[in-house]
Amino acid sequence: MKKTKQVKNAFLLLLSLCFVFSAAAQEKTVQGTVTSQSDGSALPGVNVIVKGTTTGTSTDFDGNYTIEVNGDVILVFSYVGYTTREVRVGSSSRLDVQLEEDLAALDEVVVVGYGSRRKSDVTGAVSSVKSEELNAFPVLDAAQALQGRAAGVVVQSNNGGEPGAPINIQIRGNTSINASSSPLIVVDGFVGATFPQPNDIESIEVLKDASATAIYGSRGSNGVVLVTTKKGRSGALTIELNSNYSVQNTANELDLLNADQFATYQQAINSSYVQGPANTDWQDLLYRTGSTQNHQASFSGGTDKINFYASANYFKQDGILINSEFERFTFLSNIDAQVTDKLKLGVNVFGSRGAENGVPTQSTGETANGGGDDVVSGAFRFAPDLGVLDDNGLNTVNGVGDDIDNPFAVATEGVNETKTDVYRANLYANYDILENLAFKTTFGFSTTNETFGLFRPSTLITTAGGNVGGRAIVENFKRTNLISENYLTYTANIDKGKLTVLAGYSYQKNSRENFATGAQGFTSNSFSYFNLSGGSVQLIPTSSLVESEIQSQFGRVNFDYDDKYLVTATVRRDGASNFAANEKYAIFPSAAVGWKISNEDFLKDHDKISNLKLRASYGVTGNQAISPYQSLARFNNIYAVTNGQTVSAVTPDQAANPDLKWESSYQTNIGLDLGLFSNKVSLSVDYYNIDTKDLIINDSSQPEYFGFLTPASLRNVGEVNNKGFEINLNTRNISNENFTWTTDFNWSTNKNELVTLLDGEDIFLDASPGYFNIDRTHVLREGESVGTFWGYEYQGVYQGGALPAGTALLPGGEAGDQLFTDVDGSGDISPADQQIIGDPIPDFTYGITNNFTYKNFDLNIFFQGVKGGDIMNLTAVQLFNGDSNATTDILNSWTPSNTGSNIPRAKLRGKEITSRFVEDGSYLRLKNIALGYTLPSDITEKLGMQRVRVSVSGQNLITITDYSGLDPEVSYFGSGGGNSADNNTTNGFDFGNYPTLKSVNFSVNLRF
Repeated sequence: MKKTKQVKNAFLLLLSLCFVFSAAAQEKTVQGTVTSQSDGSALPGVNVIVKGTTTGTSTDFDGNYTIEVNGDVILVFSYVGYTTREVRVGSSSRLDVQLEEDLAALDEVVVVGYGSRRKSDVTGAVSSVKSEELNAFPVLDAAQALQGRAAGVVVQSNNGGEPGAPINIQIRGNTSINASSSPLIVVDGFVGATFPQPNDIESIEVLKDASATAIYGSRGSNGVVLVTTKKGRSGALTIELNSNYSVQNTANELDLLNADQFATYQQAINSSYVQGPANTDWQDLLYRTGSTQNHQASFSGGTDKINFYASANYFKQDGILINSEFERFTFLSNIDAQVTDKLKLGVNVFGSRGAENGVPTQSTGETANGGGDDVVSGAFRFAPDLGVLDDNGLNTVNGVGDDIDNPFAVATEGVNETKTDVYRANLYANYDILENLAFKTTFGFSTTNETFGLFRPSTLITTAGGNVGGRAIVENFKRTNLISENYLTYTANIDKGKLTVLAGYSYQKNSRENFATGAQGFTSNSFSYFNLSGGSVQLIPTSSLVESEIQSQFGRVNFDYDDKYLVTATVRRDGASNFAANEKYAIFPSAAVGWKISNEDFLKDHDKISNLKLRASYGVTGNQAISPYQSLARFNNIYAVTNGQTVSAVTPDQAANPDLKWESSYQTNIGLDLGLFSNKVSLSVDYYNIDTKDLIINDSSQPEYFGFLTPASLRNVGEVNNKGFEINLNTRNISNENFTWTTDFNWSTNKNELVTLLDGEDIFLDASPGYFNIDRTHVLREGESVGTFWGYEYQGVYQGGALPAGTALLPGGEAGDQLFTDVDGSGDISPADQQIIGDPIPDFTYGITNNFTYKNFDLNIFFQGVKGGDIMNLTAVQLFNGDSNATTDILNSWTPSNTGSNIPRAKLRGKEITSRFVEDGSYLRLKNIALGYTLPSDITEKLGMQRVRVSVSGQNLITITDYSGLDPEVSYFGSGGGNSADNNTTNGFDFGNYPTLKSVNFSVNLRF
């Protein structure tokens, strides 16, 4: 029996060994190279998966792959733009595969509102920006990466290189006056979301014409930016690490007077001026070498049933101005699950915590003595012959012109902190009711909590508001956004045609809560704004709640016949609580047609033309243009005195307008898409015309005896027009085994014109700092661009004797003073002689990107530029009027012995707005140059990695411009402060902007 058991055990052992050896014999390594059948070039990033499993890999930069297989399996090779190919392994250990170009696949799918379309089937004006373009150079906000990438899209920082500064996007010009011209941002279907960080984005689509944006109705007139974040894919788990570090400096400095030059200059104005004891370069004190670090980790993967993507990101920027910094943590997670054959569920979660410690820039004139807290303009204005501290150890205060604290003290002792938490969750369910009928429902919620703290210690005399013993303010904002959308999509093939019908319902509610309070008169500066009870004077607290709702029904029909003729019709009906009872609802329709000429029999076999399509669209989109409650009768709080006691009271503030409605944009777009030589050359040309009517403007004709605190009431009156051309050109210049070269070029124009205003009357506006004490810098006038500059036309320096014909002097003028055009012929210069002196709208904008690869090296060179677009240099207005420091140009001022100068004599003068300070804002900028190297696959395999790439890049290294200020890319808030995106009339002004950055960046990308 024992012997029988031993034989049995031996037999089992032998059987096990045979099984092991058999399995080992079946396991093997397969490797090879994947190339393009058309030109033999290597294809990096091709997915190689064992059919029916999640086992897979991808090709490296040279098109090489290595994969472990078990037995005679089938490998599936798939790549965007090429036909998917399946190859049986058999007994081979090496498989070199060629993939055939698929022109239909090369015509990639683009995201549109509530769906997606093949690019060849799109009838509207849509620009796409892919992940690799967004990450070509390091940015905090993905919106920055759009600059110069899409025709008709203007992207600009709200405040130069300020850490954490918001980004303004404008599509096809100003379509309003009082309302924002910022586009609607939609992230993974969530309307009104904020941009995720760039590494998490798969693609961005910019919808520009009514055919593309009408599906968003009353919020589509400024264009729509659709953001799609990355999703997981079936296959092995992929882990990716991205790390960037940048060294940053100011791109430019002004050449200001030193102490000796300043004293000489001031003594020419006032002979009794006594030079101070110091020689301080305030720019040198304030500017430093800044840095940015950005680190991201992500992991993704999945099966045929569930896919996932998750990432975490840390961003930190130390600004080039001392005491300015920004720090942010973000996370994002996408999960998609195919629960049954019919039901698919998904969730998108995003969160961020940001903390900004800033220094005040862009003087608004709202603080004591007119903008004394502005660090940048303070560095230009403050006397260089004073030090940071006086003989008593106290902060110095300017002794020439305005009494302002020195900018170093403002930057280092003041506190400006903003902490922001953003959380967003979006869930969806997609159910296939029938084979060609699907229902999708989404529910989303987002909340933003922002706390702003300001503290001005008692050591800052003027900035704190006078001798009040310090001042502190705390303000909190809470914004919530709730959205629910439900829609059906029906598809059907009808003979040679394909019909797609979409119909849905949307509901969205927004609320904003605000609370603010403050104090002044502190016995100690140690607690910043965290000890309001320590102030001897408590400021009156304020609070508010603003709510708005919008409910909509929308539908769209796409019919494509014979892959030649395309028709799109869209309609949306919006109802919004913003508007009065008579105008709660509005309908926004659009229609578009397309003709694929290249698919006609007479052209489809053409050996050079691979794509030719004509597009045309017309439609109406809206802009809500006002905040909630502005159409209603309103009261305002006031304080009155009764029997010697101060009591609260209310007074009528604004009259109701029950007929106030949306601003509506009537948009026409005609486009042509052309592809040559198998789409190696792709060209898109668009012409657009946008008439925005029913502009919401204040009507100040209401009699004052009506008793309203705000005499002006809102009315729908006025029209603005935008028209222009857009060109996008993409070429694959060279593509072979070792070397590739592609070029992307875009160019666009926009002509902006105010067609009608209330009674044809000019509307004068002011964007200057409050302490300038002027009231007109720009004008709204029929037939002109929005916000054209207004002032005196400078005619040079008066040399004495008879005045040149048609010119005059300001009262009291003499030789060496400014000559201006005498518009009214009175012989004197007065406000009646002011006229239009400049136009801030550029002639055209452009961008050009060249991408090169040579073996494992890649090079990206990106230029971006603007032609035309005047700049009102308010900084120069300040620096040439005698009551502050000045640039060294002032040393060439007119004197009796220097009569050839065009700079008036040194004297104390008013801050007149004149054409002398209007400059050409044209520039060409090397926005980015990046050199990267990807390690060969044999090295990365030994390291246990899929990909290792290192790169070095430079941003804003070269700027070619004639503009004399810090930077031609200006975006001044204006005298009212706030966000320049909310004021379409304040364009092209420059004063106290945070300097633009010049940086060098080092980055590494690892994929496991």
